[in-house]
Amino acid sequence: MKAWYLIPLAVFIAMLVFLGVGLKLDPHEVPSPLIDKPAPVFRLQTLDTPSRLMTSEDMRGQVWLLNVWASWCGGCREEHPVLVEFAKTRAVPIVGLDYKDQPDDARRWLDNLGNPYVTSVSDADGRTGIEFGVYGVPETFVIDKAGIIRHKQIGPITPEVLRDTILPLVKKLNAA
Repeated sequence: MKAWYLIPLAVFIAMLVFLGVGLKLDPHEVPSPLIDKPAPVFRLQTLDTPSRLMTSEDMRGQVWLLNVWASWCGGCREEHPVLVEFAKTRAVPIVGLDYKDQPDDARRWLDNLGNPYVTSVSDADGRTGIEFGVYGVPETFVIDKAGIIRHKQIGPITPEVLRDTILPLVKKLNAA
């Protein structure tokens, strides 16, 4: 007699194993296919002077952070005070990518909460964010002097993330 009745049990056990492995994964450590690849080229209006355009090439030759944020984003509000304090150290320039937001709302948000960015650009239609592989805000990218993405932080930046991940990487990239 064949044990066909064991097949559903085996499938159920396999599903439990996959579920158990999945529950142990950290959603903030989603690998990005863009790591160690050139950052997407962009040319966007700045928030403070819409007639001025900024390009990704403007940052060539320096290590920098691209912080994707929006005035409607709860996680962005959580990380913003951390970014404002961090910007005071001038350890690395931070460029803001205002994602799928109204420019007036974004300017008002920065006026009220402080502006950690050397400049912030408007990505109202979200195309640049899509090219960077953004699927939720906030996200932050560490980009090296040659314009290569070296790290992607998914979710709010915390003091611990700055201390343990971003600052050591920035120091290493600046020394290279």
